[in-house]
Amino acid sequence: MIGERTLPRLYGPYGRNALDVAEQLAPHGANACWFHMFDASAFELCARHNLAACVEFKTFRADFDQHPELIPIGVDGKPIRYGRLVQGVCLSQHEFLAQTEAALVAGARAFQPAGIWLDYLTYAGWFEEPEPDLQESCFCQACIDEFCTATQVDATTPAQILAHHAATWTQHKCARIAAFGAHYAQLIRNHLPTCLVGAYMCPWTPDEFDGALRRIFAQDYLLLAPSIDIFTPLIYVQKSGRQPDWGRTFLETAPRFVPAGNPVQLILDALDFPASLVATAAANPPSWGLQLFGGAAIFADPTSAMRFQEAVAQIEAGIAPA
Repeated sequence: MIGERTLPRLYGPYGRNALDVAEQLAPHGANACWFHMFDASAFELCARHNLAACVEFKTFRADFDQHPELIPIGVDGKPIRYGRLVQGVCLSQHEFLAQTEAALVAGARAFQPAGIWLDYLTYAGWFEEPEPDLQESCFCQACIDEFCTATQVDATTPAQILAHHAATWTQHKCARIAAFGAHYAQLIRNHLPTCLVGAYMCPWTPDEFDGALRRIFAQDYLLLAPSIDIFTPLIYVQKSGRQPDWGRTFLETAPRFVPAGNPVQLILDALDFPASLVATAAANPPSWGLQLFGGAAIFADPTSAMRFQEAVAQIEAGIAPA
């Protein structure tokens, strides 16, 4: 419940290709489908099969090989290291930010999604791996100047900032991300007052990796809470080198750091099926709905689809197995 609004529990796959077997979704416990950006054909299929159409909207992610100007600057004054996958762009690149906002407004005007989940709403890095390369970043001159103006700190180099103002720098980054989140959420609600606003989150607790949830990725649940309806951590077990009960553990730990008014809805990875799903379904408190990344193959197989349906029933009942 946020304000006077009761949030629905939504269950289903993430991925446009899951709609190729759309007729299998509702009979097996799914009432929604998530897909990338504002895909007209996905909206049409969701409407045909009575599924809530939910958009994953990318915010701060781009192809650095095509747009090197968007690469954040590291502590050494050079562009950060990055591999095949990375998120987070330099937040002083105003043309990119304008394009992102325009795409969000255009989609909100053209379609009627049940929900829009903001993705990559973070500073730079990648957390879907066992040993992430965590780099302090966003030290271009424009970002340093913005920091100094906003905080009244007198510093000119990354070394000065991290040696003498590290906590202020982290708090500033978190406030900056939260401000973008609030702005995007308001744009959505201006055009779609009943649309759910979700946020995909780094799946770490606040103390893991030396506080990297805030220190590196600048995701602060308390600061984001006023504008985000539902938080969705990415529980990708194999990719992150974790155990199948990671989702359950996260849900049972989340009340310590996620504000009580903001439900947590996990997204699991089909690569981890069924062990991660089974463990998650037993969590208390339960996940507020559920997403399944790469779920098309699960729903294409009747036995696997039935296991999803059983997990949904267990989550809805809110009870753990004996």
